[in-house]
Amino acid sequence: MAGHRIYATSVASVYPLYVAKAAKKGRTQDEVDEIMRWLTGHSQASLEQELAAKTSFEDFFAKAPRMNPSRSSITGVVCGVRVEDIEEPTMREIRYLDKLIDELAKGKAMEKILRT
Repeated sequence: MAGHRIYATSVASVYPLYVAKAAKKGRTQDEVDEIMRWLTGHSQASLEQELAAKTSFEDFFAKAPRMNPSRSSITGVVCGVRVEDIEEPTMREIRYLDKLIDELAKGKAMEKILRT
């Protein structure tokens, strides 16, 4: 299945795309990092280690220190699919991250993005 190839993709290979998408709209790499830390429970140091290690998306989410329980409140459409309807757990986590980055790029306030 083509969608499963993304699981083996390293987070580090997609990370610059997240940062570029945010930067185009005047947002920062620090905000992208904050979103990733909020979602996964990583510290900045452990996030940087995962990126340096070229950890796959599958391992990044499976070994995350503490997936944020508030992530279930993330709803909406990414790539034509409602994130709350995605049944496969790893793909749902990837799309949660995609949705948060989309919200950042659309100018949403960090408090709203982080569901605080």
